Amino acid sequence: MKPQRLKASAVIGALGVVFGDIGTSPLYALESSLQAANGMPQAEALLGVLSLMFWSLLLVVTLKYVVLIMRADNDGEGGILSLFALVQRRLSQAPRWSRWVAALAVLGAALFYCDALITPAISVLGAVEGLELLSPAAHRAVVPVTLVIIVVLFVIQQHGTERVGRLFGPIMVLWFGTLAVTGAGAILHNPIVLRAVSPAYGLSLLVAHPPVALAVLGAVFLTLTGAEALYADMGHFGKAPVRVAWCLGVWPALLLSYFGQGALVLHDPAAAHLPLFALVSPAALPWFVILATAAAVIASQATISGAFSITRQAIQLDMLPRLRILQTSAREHGQIYVPVVNWFVLAAVCVFVLGFRSSGALGAAYGAAVAGTMGITTLLGALLARSQWGWRTWHIALVFGTLFVVDLVYLLANLAKFAEGAWVPLLLAMVMFSVFMTWRSGRRLLRTALRSFAVPIAELPRILATVQRVPGTAVFLASDAQFVPSALLRNMEHNHVAHERIVLLNLEIARSPRQDPADRVRIEQPQPGVYAVTARFGFMETPDVNEALKQCRARGLKLFAQDCSFFLGWHLVLPRPRSGYEGLRRRLFAWMQRRSTQASEFFRMPERRVVVLATQVEL
Repeated sequence: MKPQRLKASAVIGALGVVFGDIGTSPLYALESSLQAANGMPQAEALLGVLSLMFWSLLLVVTLKYVVLIMRADNDGEGGILSLFALVQRRLSQAPRWSRWVAALAVLGAALFYCDALITPAISVLGAVEGLELLSPAAHRAVVPVTLVIIVVLFVIQQHGTERVGRLFGPIMVLWFGTLAVTGAGAILHNPIVLRAVSPAYGLSLLVAHPPVALAVLGAVFLTLTGAEALYADMGHFGKAPVRVAWCLGVWPALLLSYFGQGALVLHDPAAAHLPLFALVSPAALPWFVILATAAAVIASQATISGAFSITRQAIQLDMLPRLRILQTSAREHGQIYVPVVNWFVLAAVCVFVLGFRSSGALGAAYGAAVAGTMGITTLLGALLARSQWGWRTWHIALVFGTLFVVDLVYLLANLAKFAEGAWVPLLLAMVMFSVFMTWRSGRRLLRTALRSFAVPIAELPRILATVQRVPGTAVFLASDAQFVPSALLRNMEHNHVAHERIVLLNLEIARSPRQDPADRVRIEQPQPGVYAVTARFGFMETPDVNEALKQCRARGLKLFAQDCSFFLGWHLVLPRPRSGYEGLRRRLFAWMQRRSTQASEFFRMPERRVVVLATQVEL
């Protein structure tokens, strides 16, 4: 019985965390789709839109993500950066391909960030707009109320979501149950709407009305916007609970809701404005608005937490400079808070709310970035199928080629909304892509410059033979295990001494999400009194010097933080005068390098025992 209870709790938890984004799409998706089909006969447009929604959910979410892409887990973790790390391990012998794959993954991560910028705005706006049905005068309060909810949501992020997270599952169970019940009731009164299950209605709409086909597809895509987050969040609960929650709960509830809204609009065309709220009786409407707002907040919380997680992954995979990361739960390592990201996302969300002012208008901006991420996920999945799953070329072309065509169609449909607002997330994604690539290229240049005057580790015995040894233990962080740390050289240069026990600590980030603690550290002793320690951490873990020392003690090397002096090398980057785009990139990298979080804080070192020694590097 215990395993069953655990499985049930995991399924309920998945409902609250994984499906918040896609679960709130009924707030605005059908209304936006019908607006895009404006001018077409009501019944023809309605049945065509519902048919496209049904088959999109089946092909993209169920078959592509739930059945296929979720196979591509990196030790249980999902998401585009986990997929990138998995593919990169397989392409380690092909550096040229590896660089192209890295650029592709960086672009996907930049596009995924834009989902976290728009989801809180469109979800909360879509929920609060239900106030208009309670009172026509409430229209003026929609934007202010939305801003208040959003600001409160972001302010509480610094306190963590461990306690609030326990409520997410039950609330979303109630939300999906309400969607299913209200939708089923409307379908029973007008079952003719079930004809839309036939793909003929959707194809007929697109073929017979090509001028609005792309606009309709761009609006229908709003039903899919949580699919990429579904893959990214599967590591929280595992594949089985996510699949069960989708197939037995979320997918049926969404279909019942969309078809129920369609049945109501088919009976009463005036209900095309806010059709989901029109399904609810006037007596229950205030409670439904509250429930919808709670579901929207949960959807927003999921994307905000996802932004924090992807930021940490990007830092570990050397796509971003070190940022301050705070652990908000002593038990759940995945619950983190990144202050810079939190306030940046808050500012962007408020700008979106004030700029677009309605979920319908914001729907024009939503989708292009997510569609791009989906397409990149398909390409990376095809590479993985070839390199790891052993699929044949024709098999990959048939399956992933078909899925990529669907992704491409939806990308074109969303790009058709470029002038109405789709340019906004694409512009932001390009800016973030430039930042990611600038950091990656800058780090590569910095490593090359440091190696030009670095001292090979084989020279260490000769260097130590010329200096006086003093009592104590010194721990030097080494960015490259093949060379003597620059902090050790600067220390001997300035103080002309070396400690009797020297530990060269290299913190290595693995291409897997987590590292087995039993294989955390490897210790070598190249000469008496000198220890080379390699501590491995997964890209979803925060490197922790204290954890590395603890594992050293378990292996016989007695290292205690209070008895050690920690030496860090700080590289002061000075860009050489250079004109054009390359000069701008190097100046931007130098600016980011100087403002990155100190290594002592990022690696959780005892700051009172840390000595920082600078090395000037010209790029």
